[in-house]
Amino acid sequence: MQKVAVIGAGTMGNGIAHVFAQTGYAVTLIDVSAAALEKALQTIGKNLDRQIAKGAVTEEQKTQTLANITPLTSIPEGVRDVSLVVEAATENVTLKLKIFQDLDQHAHPDAILATNTSSISITKIAAATKRPGKVIGMHFMNPVPVMKLVEIINGYATDKNVTQQIVALSEKLGKVPCVVNDYPGFIANRILMPMINEAIYSLFEGVAGVAEIDTVMKLGMAHPMGPLQLADFIGLDVCLSILNVLHDGFGNPKYAPCPLLVNMVTAGYLGVKSGEGFYKYTAGSKELVVSPRF
Repeated sequence: MQKVAVIGAGTMGNGIAHVFAQTGYAVTLIDVSAAALEKALQTIGKNLDRQIAKGAVTEEQKTQTLANITPLTSIPEGVRDVSLVVEAATENVTLKLKIFQDLDQHAHPDAILATNTSSISITKIAAATKRPGKVIGMHFMNPVPVMKLVEIINGYATDKNVTQQIVALSEKLGKVPCVVNDYPGFIANRILMPMINEAIYSLFEGVAGVAEIDTVMKLGMAHPMGPLQLADFIGLDVCLSILNVLHDGFGNPKYAPCPLLVNMVTAGYLGVKSGEGFYKYTAGSKELVVSPRF
């Protein structure tokens, strides 16, 4: 694999493009919004500057990494001659199915089509194509340049050779691949989301406040970030979407999203992306100021 396309220039997409380009791959970063592409390249540049400040990369490596990325607004043009496509669009099943139908039509027949979905069925996505054996989940963690894990999800029809290629590729990127099977939430979110949901229920039922819940989990369980602040960083809308996938997929009431989470998303309190979630996020002179809302 020498050329890769990444679909979606948001937080995950620009992070995925960053790590591929920094590893030496020619990357086509595709988004329908030219403004989103411009913002993504600025974000990648800033993240590379942070790596330079830490001595992890040089100015020359930054220049080469950015040179390896070509922004485009057209899927047909961007995927025509790539060996791998990684889709990182919004976590919306209808949108993803449409994207994979387009990818199947325009990408080379031998190209592997991967999705960064955190919860949507790989088997369902693969069924929208004529190459289900070449469709696989490649779930990176946020922030992509920092986090080591890649959750690799086999769809029901994913070819074993495709899995082996993606495992080897993940290792080349400096990541640690973990191969799992295609069931609702996979592993990461099947375990994480019920914990976050229970933390929200604890707040909803008045057991403790935001700061207390997060402090217990950080100091008592050695978590680097409490579950409520983590939910804010993931995006409360994303958390709600994943819980709905778990609830619908298993039919088990233990996965039902807390009413407080539903209300917050409905009201537009989505976490860091909206400036308020379980915490308020305001720009300070040097860094983000974080304070509990509850």
